[in-house]
Amino acid sequence: MKNNYILASKSPRRRELLKLLGIDFTINASNICEDLKEGLTNEEIVMDLAFQKAEDILKNSIGSIVLGFDTLVILDGIPLGKPKDRSDAFIMIKSLSGRKHRVLTGCAILGEDIKDIFYDYADVYFNEMSVDEINEYLDTDEPYDKAGAYGIQGYGAKYIKKIEGDYYSVMGVPLQKLYNKLRDL
Repeated sequence: MKNNYILASKSPRRRELLKLLGIDFTINASNICEDLKEGLTNEEIVMDLAFQKAEDILKNSIGSIVLGFDTLVILDGIPLGKPKDRSDAFIMIKSLSGRKHRVLTGCAILGEDIKDIFYDYADVYFNEMSVDEINEYLDTDEPYDKAGAYGIQGYGAKYIKKIEGDYYSVMGVPLQKLYNKLRDL
């Protein structure tokens, strides 16, 4: 895996996960306006946004392989974005409490002669949370920069009953699928 990789994200979690793959990469975060195309499924949305981010960086990075990602938390078929404020985060966490939801992460691998776009997912089951537990979690400041208002790898872990699927997709990188694709490049 001796290529010139660029991570098109400023996410510290994605940076940590890519390091687990043992690849050298630089970071050049895409700042695209996320253009959601009409009529796409949630799976198609995460793949399309990952593609848009990687394509944005590839334009000025000839000779590199750009890795773009996008993650959505889906509850009852509806995507939950990042909370706008504490009140919004409270509503999101309350809606997830005691329920199952799906987390999708799309990935785009783009280079001069490379275009591979895919996704992976996990179903996440939350414990029932009291109002006090939700407020305690919101006090950690962890929920505010994350889709669905929680981080499975941080303080939010204690509220997760179980997951089915790819754990690392919940963190923002479909790690196993990505590794398998990169080792073949």
